[in-house]
Amino acid sequence: MDTRKSGFLAVLLIFISIALVKSEDPYHFFEWKVTYGTMSPLGVPQQVILINDKFPGPVINCTSNNNIVVNVFNNLDEPFLLTWNGIQHRKNSWVDGTPGTMCPIQPGTNFTYKFQVKDQIGTYYYFPTTAMHRAAGGIGVIQVHSRPLIPVPFDNPADEFAVVVGDWFNKGHKSLKNLLDGGNSIGRPDGVHINGKSAQVGASAEPSWTFEAGKTYRFRFCNVGMRTSVNFRFQGHDMKLVEVEGSHLMQNDYMSMDLHVGQCMSVLVTADQPPKDYYLVISSRFTKQPYSTVATIRYAGNSAPASPELPTPPPAGTLGIAWSINQFRSFRWNLTASAARPNPQGSYHYGQINITRTIKLVNSRSYIDGKLRFALNGVSHIDPKTPLKLVEYFGAADKEFKYNLIQDEPPADVEKNVKIAPNVLNGTYRNFVEIVFENRENTIQTYHLDGYSFFAVAIEPGKWAPEKRKNYNLEDAVSRHNVAVFPGCWAAVMTTLDNAGMWSLRSEMWERFYLGQQLYVSVLSPERSLRDEYSLPETTQLCGIVANLPKPPPYV
Repeated sequence: MDTRKSGFLAVLLIFISIALVKSEDPYHFFEWKVTYGTMSPLGVPQQVILINDKFPGPVINCTSNNNIVVNVFNNLDEPFLLTWNGIQHRKNSWVDGTPGTMCPIQPGTNFTYKFQVKDQIGTYYYFPTTAMHRAAGGIGVIQVHSRPLIPVPFDNPADEFAVVVGDWFNKGHKSLKNLLDGGNSIGRPDGVHINGKSAQVGASAEPSWTFEAGKTYRFRFCNVGMRTSVNFRFQGHDMKLVEVEGSHLMQNDYMSMDLHVGQCMSVLVTADQPPKDYYLVISSRFTKQPYSTVATIRYAGNSAPASPELPTPPPAGTLGIAWSINQFRSFRWNLTASAARPNPQGSYHYGQINITRTIKLVNSRSYIDGKLRFALNGVSHIDPKTPLKLVEYFGAADKEFKYNLIQDEPPADVEKNVKIAPNVLNGTYRNFVEIVFENRENTIQTYHLDGYSFFAVAIEPGKWAPEKRKNYNLEDAVSRHNVAVFPGCWAAVMTTLDNAGMWSLRSEMWERFYLGQQLYVSVLSPERSLRDEYSLPETTQLCGIVANLPKPPPYV
């Protein structure tokens, strides 16, 4: 028997026996084989990354508080890691799947992730964080349902569909990596896709989804692209927005929705139109060259073709930015819905918690020794040879990085004297912090924080100042993990640092992430207690300078 598979069976039996003894929440077990394959998302054959021979990869369908065990076999020719975007990993950054927290899975080996979707519901996704693998696939949706006894604020749909969308490059992930390593930009994408496919109006295509007249369906959308915001809209059908990144919303109807890189949301669509084919339309936003694609929805028993007249896209340019900001402002957290939700320090009333720290982050683009780099507050992050979390845990942090190279206030000119180094901020456990992202560039940005959800309280044009707090939504801002920052605008979020660990705060524009527009927030529990953070798991892979060091005593 394959030793990797026998090891997984042993781990599986251990988890099952522990669950039976402790009456833990249910477990879901997955075995994934990561391989290369050939697909043509935009009609051009190229190497993609498949999970169990699929792109998009398998959907993880689970319920709040379930335990997820995923045994990942890396059959690529280079190291590989997966991160679970939006899953908070309470007390468990050991399996966060970023280069700052984990050693990569080496070719020909496997690693078993174990995490819990603790107190979460909603729509998330997983993707690779190594090299430029995100440009090649290895991506899928995570659907976390409410527990059966907890009602949701809408009737159960007839079915639900996971939809990954985003931009796509025909160059291939290794060519894109070579461009960045050589100090160049990856340039513009070649198009957009829907679940790894593209089609144009009038082209013959099998339907992607089938409706039955009178029934309502849930579509879970995630923008998994590299750099491009998209808009989605259904021909002839309204949408009811019900969930954004793990939060139920006050339900509004929309004709079209902007979805920025890294974001997920759920909409309900009712089959209330004359039976025939209809298009789902995906189009790019805020790009000099427009891109679009369609997928077909067919009413059961009918095959009359869809109309060639597509629904009108939202405005472009400055008017488009205002349109998208107004859409963000229309999102309101449903405070009466029964669901798992974050409640640090009474965050149902987060607007009444005193801010203990304000961190203002300004992104920049510059060239260092002729090579393109991106930075936050004048530091362009680079990963050390040993993951930051491991060297910190083993007491060897001073050998790999220094804390707080950046200040809470950016320098006057963030593009000058940019330093390339590991970028790690110390965070005080259980402090309530305000993070302000200020975008002085002419391209849209999106940011994600691992390990937490935050309250996205404001997006406005101009520069941020303390008096802008009077414009914050301090009552029902959406709890989420991703925020867009438009050109010449700022965005403010608030969160409690109540999840001990080492957590990635990053640009979701993957070119920018790869070239330094990211940092890590180290949140240490003063007591080093199992109550606050799990000890280093026995199955953790060690590498770099900690590979042969004795393990510190476990937390108690």
